[in-house]
Amino acid sequence: MFRPCIDLHDGKVKQIVGGSLRDDNTGLRTNFVAEKPPTWFAEQYRKDSLTGGHVIKLGPGNDLAAREALSGFAGGLQIGGGINLDNAQEWLQAGASHVIVTSWVFREGRIDFDRIKSLVDTIGREHLVLDLSCRQRDGKYWVVTDRWQKFTDYEVTAEHLSELSGYCDEFLIHAADVEGLCQGVDLDLIAKLAAWSPIDCTYAGGAKSLDDLKQVCESGKGRIHLTIGSALDIFGGSIPYADVVAFNQSLTIC
Repeated sequence: MFRPCIDLHDGKVKQIVGGSLRDDNTGLRTNFVAEKPPTWFAEQYRKDSLTGGHVIKLGPGNDLAAREALSGFAGGLQIGGGINLDNAQEWLQAGASHVIVTSWVFREGRIDFDRIKSLVDTIGREHLVLDLSCRQRDGKYWVVTDRWQKFTDYEVTAEHLSELSGYCDEFLIHAADVEGLCQGVDLDLIAKLAAWSPIDCTYAGGAKSLDDLKQVCESGKGRIHLTIGSALDIFGGSIPYADVVAFNQSLTIC
């Protein structure tokens, strides 16, 4: 199933090559900057019944834009970027269906289960999405944090996905090495997620055609969803947004 996105950078809806993100914005590669406000995209997703999408704040200066997006589709979008125990409930009250957490639960490159448990105790497992976005190193996939620049010691494995599934409702996994390149999805990672994840998982990164969506849907057994960003025509790409909406509406099993 297709899952939509609203990526925010400097208060605007953008599509960025994921591996180019830096704290100081040096070397940043931007595929698209929207003239329309975040609410336009959120309201479009609401009209087309595209639930389960995510709003991602890529750095500071995006809180206002994020609130605008959530107001356009209350209860239909997840929120990520700078989420922690202190503000998670606030974002749910602002209209997010789930909060997406990554860097806050990894400290000094290691996962902190005490932090995960404290989040679950506060907001409930049903409102938590764990972001396990990753990059390849030595033929394995490792969770990366801080705008996908810092490797952790946490490998994406069947054992780890099974362990973490007890603490969250879904996983969000960007394949950071191919994010924003529109050169094809990481089929190896998708196959692993389909085999290993016991709960729903949204994959993002590299989608370039409607065939990618069909393939992910088929191989994912109804539990692996695909986010398409830069390749969509509403973000300056070539895949008609109307086609992915029609694809979702045609699904009966996936």
